[in-house]
Order: sequence, then structure tokens, then C-alpha cells
Amino acid sequence: MHNTDPPVLELDGASLTLPQLRTFEAQRVRVVLAASARTKMQRSIDVVREAVRTDRLSYGITTGFGAFANKRISSDQLRQLQLNLLRSHTTGIGSPLAAPLVRRMLLLKANSLAAGYSGIRHEVVEGLLSLLNSDVLPIIPERGSVGASGDLAPLAHLSLCLIGEGEATLDGRTLEGTAVCEAAGFAPLTLEAKEGLALINGTQLSLALALDGLFRAESLLDAAVVVGALTVDGLAGSYTPFDKRIHEASRLPHQVEIARRFGILLTESAIHSGHENCDRVQDPYAVRCMPQVLGAVEAALDHGRSVLAAAINGVSDNPLIFDNDILSGGNFHAEPLAMLSDYLAIGVCEIASMSERRTDLLDRRVNPALNMFLTTEPGLESGFMIAHVAAAALTSENRTLAHPASVDNVTTSAGQEDHVSMAPWAGYKLRRICTNTAHVLAIELLAAAHAIDMLKPLQTTQPLQQVHGFVRRFVEHRPYDHRLDRDIAALAQLIESAELGRFLEGDRPLGPRL
Repeated sequence: MHNTDPPVLELDGASLTLPQLRTFEAQRVRVVLAASARTKMQRSIDVVREAVRTDRLSYGITTGFGAFANKRISSDQLRQLQLNLLRSHTTGIGSPLAAPLVRRMLLLKANSLAAGYSGIRHEVVEGLLSLLNSDVLPIIPERGSVGASGDLAPLAHLSLCLIGEGEATLDGRTLEGTAVCEAAGFAPLTLEAKEGLALINGTQLSLALALDGLFRAESLLDAAVVVGALTVDGLAGSYTPFDKRIHEASRLPHQVEIARRFGILLTESAIHSGHENCDRVQDPYAVRCMPQVLGAVEAALDHGRSVLAAAINGVSDNPLIFDNDILSGGNFHAEPLAMLSDYLAIGVCEIASMSERRTDLLDRRVNPALNMFLTTEPGLESGFMIAHVAAAALTSENRTLAHPASVDNVTTSAGQEDHVSMAPWAGYKLRRICTNTAHVLAIELLAAAHAIDMLKPLQTTQPLQQVHGFVRRFVEHRPYDHRLDRDIAALAQLIESAELGRFLEGDRPLGPRL
């Protein structure tokens, strides 16, 4: 008999990995709280209860919040304090977060609390996991967090679902109030001292957005190598700039790695051998310098992996509890995530900038075997003229969006919270840049595949023939003018799916993916 039980992911606040998060949407698992986490959590709860019993002055436990940190709260009002906190901080604005982001927030929040420094009962964390495992997803408006004191408003919307006052979706239906808890299989919770604060004082939205940006950027970079290699042959470009000796001389390991990936695809082709004696000495930078630029992007992604691999097991609420000490600090400040999202945004922006230039080169008849704008009948047809315009529009938008969010600051909470990160906005911009870049690459891929068809009977390399054949499963070759929007959309979806990355596997795995 086969075991049909779903795989289980056990949270202990210290062992979550990027590969688990990278595949979480596609390979849904049941998430449970480790027994070791319950033990650690109980120790911090005991410290909170002792602080309440002795009326010890402790931020957010026996005091108000933010600018009200100097206001003492009596022991008989501590439950009301936590309830008021959730209600007053539920101020989100805008469209609901996408379901994958909500799932990731629930997972990350539960894992952070499982570390045992937050003074919260395991029953509350198990409520979060019940929502996640039942796919009862809190409705969380996108806007309203500045990414310091945590992502307060988004997490307040999430947390209301634990106490029977929130809204959630299940199978396309909207649930409200206690129906949310019932659908997830638990009774509405009454929060004890510190628990409301522990729930909303964290960076889980900022972290979920940064992770989304990293994973999408990885797929976009792989696609940029595959699409760029196809364009090299479409332009009758030189393979010399991808010679590993050039890149080893740079001493930059990420550049060397990107050049290796190009080498998997740029082997030998009739197109290439047919122009060995041409008078073009060097190709434009957008072709010749792909390993240098995309190597810099890979370095940014590698940095992102190192930061986020740590952050997914980090504790980002305040105060934190260590042995018998209740310590106020600032782990809720999402500046590390804001700066990282800004850095990744710059990298992805550069992917699109180079891609747009290569599409322009394909349109310009750099390869004399092709007609201007890849037309069959120049003048009668416009070919890829306006497809390039669309790529230019998105590339320009990216450059505006790549302005860093992390350098901005608006003081909040009557000056108590006087420097904030703007990490959620950095993450949202990164997501939009990723979407734009997928479409810019799709336009280049469409044009490059068209060029390869027009160069027949000359063939591209064997690996790139496989790429070309794969692309033609999604969009057929039509040599005359036709609407291109649906083809662009189909290829953008293909690029985002990460399927093109498999053509880079060659005889060894891709570069390190923690």
C-alpha cells in the first residue's frame, strides 16, 4: 500500500531553507510546529507571565505602544490592550495581496514565532498554521506599511483572522468573522499579554516580497542567458567574447559562471561558421558584454540568497525574551530587506536594459541576412518595429522604478519611530520590475526566434535548436505581419515559469542556489 499522506514541513524557527520556500507554492506540504519549538516558546511565555505577575515595566506588555511606551497599563487591561492593538492597526489600503504572498507570510510568521523569543503561546502559532494548511487565506491590503516597527497594518489584517474579526478567502469565497476560524478548524483565540504585539511586530510582508523578487529574478537571469544566446546567432554575432579565458582573467567568479552557461549553448552552428571571415571586428556591448553585466546581476542574486537564507529564520518582533530578560531592540526595522530589494531591482532593471538593446539590434539589420525590423516585405510590413517600442516603454518604466525606496524616510508615531525602511515599497517595485522584464525578454525571444527561422536553411547550435523548438511549442512562426501581444504574453509566462533554465543544465548543475 502506498503512503498517501502529504509531506510535512516542521517549523522550529531555525531550519527553514530557501529551497523549501522556492518550491512551496508548487509542492504544497502540510506545515506543523516542532515539539522543540513548543518547549522554547513556553520558556518565553513563563517570563512574560512573571513580568505581568510582578507588574514589571516591560514595553508592549505592561505599557502602551510607540509614542505611548511611557503609559503604564494595569494588569486587568492587558488582554484589552492586545485586542485594541490589532483593531487600531488594521489600516491597510489597496488591493488584496496575491495568495502566494499571503501563504508565504503565514509560513514566515509562524517560523519566526517558533524560535521562542516572542512570548507567545504555541496555540496561536498553530492557529496560523491551521489557516495555512486549510488554505484559508487572510485578506491583506497591499499598502499601508513603512517597514519599521514591522509591517504593522498588513500583519494586523492577518492577525484579526485568529480572533474571529478578520476576512479571508477559501476556494474563491469570502469569509468573515468567526467563519474564518471555523473554516480553518479552530475556535477564535483570546490573546494574552504580549501576543498581539508579537503577531504584528515583524517584517514578514517585506521578507515575503524580497523572496518573491529573488526567486523571480533567478528565473529572469536564466532566461536572459538563454534568450541572449539565441540572439547572438540571430545577429550572426561572435562567440569569442564568451571564451572562458577572458572571464577567468577578470577574477570575478560570477562573471565566469555566466560565461560558462553561455558556453553550454554557444557550441557550433552553421550560422556561426558562415560568417567567420566577415569584416565585423566586434559586436555592440549589449551582445559582447553579456557575461560582465549578467555576472554582476548573478553577484547581486548571490548576495540576496545569503541575506534571505538568514532572514527566513530571523526573529523580527520586539521586545525579545532571553532567559529572564525582556529586551527592547529594533529587529523589526526592515532596512536590510529594503536595501536588498533595491539592489535586486537594479540588477533586474539591467537585464531588461540589455535585452531591449538586443531587440533593437535585431530590428536594425545588424545581420545583413535579415530585413529591417525582421520583415518579409519591408515597407509593406512593420514587422517588430512596435514590439521594440513596447520593450522601450517597459525599460524606461523600470529605470524610474529602480530608484531606491530605502533612501526615503517619513517619521511616524509622533517622532518615536523617526527612521523607517520603506521595505514593502521596495518589494512592490521589485515585483513590477520583474513583470516588466519578463515581457521585455519575451519580446527579444520572439524576435530572436523569428530571426533564426528567417536564416534557414542555416541552423543554430544543437542546444539552441532545442530552445527554438521549445519556444515554437508556445508560439508558431508566422513570417508576415500579425498581432504580437498574445505571443508576447505567452512567452512572458514561459519565462516566469523558469522552464528556460533547464536548457542551462548541460553536464553539470547551475550555480549555487542555497
